[in-house]
Amino acid sequence: MEYSTVILNFVYAIFGGILTIIFMVSGYKIFDKITPFDTSAELKAGNRAVGSVVQGVLVGIGIAVGLVIGLGLN
Repeated sequence: MEYSTVILNFVYAIFGGILTIIFMVSGYKIFDKITPFDTSAELKAGNRAVGSVVQGVLVGIGIAVGLVIGLGLN
């Protein structure tokens, strides 16, 4: 087993995780700007519908970025 390959894949995974978090935060901010209501205030008020939509946005971004990073490792 080559340790350099294992270490390189570990670095790619860490970089991919950080990149995914950056894209999720920026996606949330863009979503907050394009909606006519304040997403943060609605989430604090306990609006479950807004929470479900935000959850869908974050899961979609996470899957998309994860696939791009995963395909880049092959």
